Amino acid sequence: MTSLSVEILAADAAEPITSAGNAQLGIAVLAGIAVIVVLITKFKLHAFLALTIGSLALGAFAGAPLADTIKSFTTGLGNTVAGVGVLIALGAILGKLLADSGGAAHIVDPNRAKASGRAMPWAMVLIASVIGLPLFFEVGIVLLIPVVLLVAKRGNYSLMRIGIPALAGLSVMHGLIPPHPGPLVAIDAVGANLGVTLALGLVVAIPTVIIAGPLFARYAARWVDIPAPENMIPTRPSEDLEKRPGFGVTVATVMLPVVLMLVKALVDIVVDDPENGVQKVTDVIGSPLIALLAAVIVGMFTLGRAAGFTKERLSTTVEKSLAPIAGVLLIVGAGGGFKQTLIDIGVGQMILDFSENWSIPALLLAWLIAVAIRLATGSATVATISAAGLVAPLAAGMSTTETALLVLAIGAGSLFFSHVNDAGFWLVKEYFGMSVGQTIKTWSVMETIISVVGIGFVLLLSLVL
Repeated sequence: MTSLSVEILAADAAEPITSAGNAQLGIAVLAGIAVIVVLITKFKLHAFLALTIGSLALGAFAGAPLADTIKSFTTGLGNTVAGVGVLIALGAILGKLLADSGGAAHIVDPNRAKASGRAMPWAMVLIASVIGLPLFFEVGIVLLIPVVLLVAKRGNYSLMRIGIPALAGLSVMHGLIPPHPGPLVAIDAVGANLGVTLALGLVVAIPTVIIAGPLFARYAARWVDIPAPENMIPTRPSEDLEKRPGFGVTVATVMLPVVLMLVKALVDIVVDDPENGVQKVTDVIGSPLIALLAAVIVGMFTLGRAAGFTKERLSTTVEKSLAPIAGVLLIVGAGGGFKQTLIDIGVGQMILDFSENWSIPALLLAWLIAVAIRLATGSATVATISAAGLVAPLAAGMSTTETALLVLAIGAGSLFFSHVNDAGFWLVKEYFGMSVGQTIKTWSVMETIISVVGIGFVLLLSLVL
């Protein structure tokens, strides 16, 4: 168990900073979340500020001293950034190297695709899933949608037939698979094992992305039959490069951290001896920090140097990759502060008290909470962070497998029905040139399918494992 997990469990066991009853705590939680929702949706306040103000409001409604609330918030913020901040930064660097070197464009080059019309949606979902592993969702969309539009135009395909599989691949990776911010924070919050969560996440992700991608795309193409908008086909990235990294080495670089973390999880299960030399080695190289750091260092050579980058260009690429994630880190950190405030005012014990008399399984409860916050705020990351904080106490007596499934249940819930309060909704709408109604019938329905199918497979795995 990591030191951060120990701190979280210690915090869970700490005395609450208020003596409020369960009724008052329940009202305080609803009021705190309502403050966040109103600030984000009505007043368009940045999620970092909304989460900060919402945390203070939560403590105030619960009757906790302001000084204690501030301490809880700052402690949670610091622990969360310490736990996942470096990983998010490394993921951003790898994604930037992939984009700037032309590696991403090389993988998704329409001219490489030799698939027939029937197989093209399957090719797109595979490409999007691979590209989506190290990239933030918005970055993945910006990289992939131009390719989707080019493929649809050149092959005379239905835009939805090609676009939905690509969007499904990106969205599933974003919600279920680390090193994306949401899953990483949830893993830390409930004390889950990252390798096991990654392995089970892939088991859930594969059938989910097939159903929500290529299979649903057939119906989406009938409901919304539109051509690729000419004015939205931008210049391909990295056109000015004289050379690019090879296809095979690019895929290998992207998959390196995933493979290292999966090897660690497999050895932990098979060997299960902390004193074993092999397990000691895999525990180091398969830790998320080392796995991602290794991928970044390897990527500087296999991606950056292969594209002809000088040392100065590599340094500039790394520097530029870190600036855009400042907002992400602040939101994730503030979400961790909100989570810690929830824990410290005694909400965890309240949920445990209530859940003793509920017939709702913990996994389904976690999904429903994430769904409610997602619908209200429009942010998958905020939904994941908040839900993880609320249900973290339920993980205390769970096995390694159960806590991993709890993370996946939260991740699935965080993707439910994207609508007008989600930035991703508008990004997809504008790129594909759709109306609001058309976007709801395609993108929003696809997100809902991912969420429902995802929790379905999580519950099935819980029965088997």
